[in-house]
Amino acid sequence: MQRFLISVASLLLVAAPVTPAFAQAATAKADAIAVGTAVTDVNGGAVGTVTAIKGDVVTVHTDRLDAHLAKSSFTPNEGKLLVGMTQAELNALVEKDQAAAAASLAVGAEIKGMGGAVLGTIDAIDTEFVTIKLASDNKVRIPRSGVAGAATGAVVGLTAEQLEAQVSATADTGDAAQGQ
Repeated sequence: MQRFLISVASLLLVAAPVTPAFAQAATAKADAIAVGTAVTDVNGGAVGTVTAIKGDVVTVHTDRLDAHLAKSSFTPNEGKLLVGMTQAELNALVEKDQAAAAASLAVGAEIKGMGGAVLGTIDAIDTEFVTIKLASDNKVRIPRSGVAGAATGAVVGLTAEQLEAQVSATADTGDAAQGQ
């Protein structure tokens, strides 16, 4: 019985230092990602420079574009950050996402709300307003600044219920104006 207790105790002693080592490695990686840090590809080619960090998103400015990447995309190495793409590959990826975002803002395109639920389609769009045809066939007009294009489609920071409430509010205001 005594052997068993000694074995368990030695396992605990061996395992205990491992956890802080992982924590130290994670802290070291987080510390290595800082504004101004050079970013290179795995062959040492220049990719860009870290220009901003917000939560787990790191902005890297390449020779001409800003790319927003997860912190987990980087490996610290000799004072620089390695990333698994060349500058040309990263630029091409950003350009592809930007084109998809622009294309998502078109008449007939689906529009998603908070949580990714499809709310309806874009019925009309101009520089000031976007008219959304909701699933209920109601239409609501919101400021163009309230809609964003994304690689995954057009999005608005509202729910279907909030948009339907705007339809009701507009209808009530319109009825009151007609009654005068």
